[in-house]
Amino acid sequence: MKKTTRFLSILLAVALLVSTFAACSKKGGQSDNLVDELQTKDYEEQSSTLYQDELGAFFEIYQDASKEKIDINLRYAKEAIAEAKLMEAAVMFPIYSRGGTYAVSHAAPYSVTPCLWGNDEDRFHQAIVCTEFITTDDRNALRKLYAEKVGTGTYEQAAKDYLTEKGYTLTDVYGYAYTSDPKTWDPLATSRQEDTRAIVNTYDGLYEYDGENIQQPALAESYEVSEDGLTYTFKIKSGLVWTESQGRKVADVKADDFVAGMQHLMDAKGGLESLIQPVIVGADDYITGKTTDFTKVGVKAEDDTTLVYTLVEPCPYFMTMLGYSIFAPMSRDYYTSQGGKFGEEFDNSAADYKYGTDADHIAYCGPYLVTGATAENSITFKANPKYWNADKINIKTINWLYNDLSDATKAYKDAVAGTTVSATLNASALELAKQDGNFEKYGFTSMTDATAFMGFLNMNRAAYADVADENAAVSEFSDQDKVRTNIAMRNVHFRRAICFGLDRGAYNAQEAGEDLKFSSLINSYTPGTFVKLSEDTTVSINGTDKTFPAGTFYGEIMQAQIDADGVNMKVWDPNGDGGIGASSGFDGWYNPSEAVKELDKAIEELDKEGVVIDAENPIKLDLPYLASNEVYTNKANSLKQSIEASLGGKVVVTLVGCDDQDSWLNAGYYTDSGKEANYTIYDLSGWGPDYGDPSTYLDTFLPDYAGYMIKCIGIY
Repeated sequence: MKKTTRFLSILLAVALLVSTFAACSKKGGQSDNLVDELQTKDYEEQSSTLYQDELGAFFEIYQDASKEKIDINLRYAKEAIAEAKLMEAAVMFPIYSRGGTYAVSHAAPYSVTPCLWGNDEDRFHQAIVCTEFITTDDRNALRKLYAEKVGTGTYEQAAKDYLTEKGYTLTDVYGYAYTSDPKTWDPLATSRQEDTRAIVNTYDGLYEYDGENIQQPALAESYEVSEDGLTYTFKIKSGLVWTESQGRKVADVKADDFVAGMQHLMDAKGGLESLIQPVIVGADDYITGKTTDFTKVGVKAEDDTTLVYTLVEPCPYFMTMLGYSIFAPMSRDYYTSQGGKFGEEFDNSAADYKYGTDADHIAYCGPYLVTGATAENSITFKANPKYWNADKINIKTINWLYNDLSDATKAYKDAVAGTTVSATLNASALELAKQDGNFEKYGFTSMTDATAFMGFLNMNRAAYADVADENAAVSEFSDQDKVRTNIAMRNVHFRRAICFGLDRGAYNAQEAGEDLKFSSLINSYTPGTFVKLSEDTTVSINGTDKTFPAGTFYGEIMQAQIDADGVNMKVWDPNGDGGIGASSGFDGWYNPSEAVKELDKAIEELDKEGVVIDAENPIKLDLPYLASNEVYTNKANSLKQSIEASLGGKVVVTLVGCDDQDSWLNAGYYTDSGKEANYTIYDLSGWGPDYGDPSTYLDTFLPDYAGYMIKCIGIY
């Protein structure tokens, strides 16, 4: 998740909720047999039943795709078909990704890796930064230059030459605006992007993605893979050192430091250990406590420079995982000197445990040392003189400057002053930039990333106030409303009616502005361009073999399955992005006439269950929103207006105002299970990729608590 993006009792127990079902009349209620069925099932049983009924087709195909360990192209094709089924189920609707907004910047495009997964996008040591803003024309020229040079290893120097020839002055200082301090400086004990975004500049991994999106050796100099695909052997560079924050050497970098790091990841259980749990031999047993013997885990140091990982089965995306913090090294010597212990003795609450508590209690093997850190003020990174590649980095100082977001124009003003590199132009900043002439000369639309922010539909709601505070985000639903809504939300046509009835462009415009309302709009969970076939691949679509040629993007295969199923949903535009094809930048879901057709199907089916839906008996949907924020208030009202208009008043969205951010986040973002999800619709969660395979998204919808995002739809 990215990243990270990553999402973390019950006020109305299920037994209490279902006890109200029988009291409801069949007009607007439900049939007695369904009441009886629900009364005899606990929440997990209901979750299992709903999962099989609503996501069973997705799961069956995805299981089949997961078996493809060697033929990566067939794997991609089957994953695309599985995601098509997930989209058709309409348990969530795509909203937007990061980026796609107006911006100004001093940094050259593609000088930081455009890799869509892992942490490498937060490594700034190769960034190319100018003291001046780069003009729109020169930025476009650099993008064209990148298209010519990508894959040759020559873009970085070519970009420097271009800028110098154009009269720009290059600087070795990178200013970055941040909004949340790291809670820990231990990359192996956290799943928060706010933590890893800072820490990643203090260490190197085995391999890292460069600005041309090619994996390059970092602390490793080479690797080999066994013929059966189960053993990866890395040769670690010689002469690498660990230092403390003052730059004094504390140890040599050894293969064993990756072993220590992996054990600490599993001991600390910071939330990302599940990524390697099914991949590395013995990891599952160690993490679940079936064994306390770490020597049974498939990561070994054969000597100081030879590191070996042994996998449970061939993993076609294993190398793409190396750019993520889960494979960070950790100096065993330094860790133990800070009170750190391993295995059953691990205790990060011990009085003498200091590792990662601040930037002075970690060891460094990366390009920067943290030389100063003041909470909610600034963090300063200075070049590490003992870094193995110190002579090759472009940026010598990174200054993080805190922004509490109270001033909507601060980010822009800081960028104009040159204290930060870039600024996204919100409405207030855009007006300033237009007034001073900077927008016309320097403005551009930022690139989107692979983060997928989604709207989620709760199929099995059990909470009607925040679990953390029973007085917050309280629903006004009557007992009958609760019953009727839950039954309707279990009907796929009803859910599609909601999804097709939402004008997502108008919704996005409340934040991005009318001009850019489609720029960040997405239409699938996994970006359609995330992967593509490297050779011709034949796959079955509804029993008919179809061959997709080499170069076919994931999104095109997804669309082929959706079309074959006759669902009027567009997730792929073959003409998008200048003819390359895209799954973003357009609204392929909003279709009021199709929404009405789906609602009519739902009304017919639900009537047989005793639920009458018409203008006099509408289904009610709760949407919690941050009432103290004008943008989120406008977004909530936009959602309400478009759904109600599209569905002719037969569906009513009730807005549940949250006075503060905590109550809004507690409604869904901070919940631990589907039981605690206090909403019918929620629009404040998303997912970013951890590695370079669509499974990084699709795994989040696995059943039985295995999927991290499955709780967002009210089950598990």
